[in-house]
Amino acid sequence: MDVDKAISLSIKTGKVTLGTKKTLKQIKQGKTQLIIIAANCPKEIQEEVLYYGKLSEIPVYTYKGTSWDLGSVCGRPHMVACMSVEQPGDSKILKLKD
Repeated sequence: MDVDKAISLSIKTGKVTLGTKKTLKQIKQGKTQLIIIAANCPKEIQEEVLYYGKLSEIPVYTYKGTSWDLGSVCGRPHMVACMSVEQPGDSKILKLKD
């Protein structure tokens, strides 16, 4: 599966939250189905996201590129350290395995 295409399709047709603060809020509320974090996400943020993801039993996928790459795939001109997928839309993104 092409991860970049799956992410961009889920952004266009589904419901996705970008950013660390909003992603953590969605995890704590149990409103997300998948968490994606960039490979170069700061360690303390990564640990917090992994901790709450494990508590909520939400799968966490580590994107192989940098946060700049993830931002570019999301169609944003800035870094995206982590994002959450609430509804995948037409994408098969929920089948991602770390």
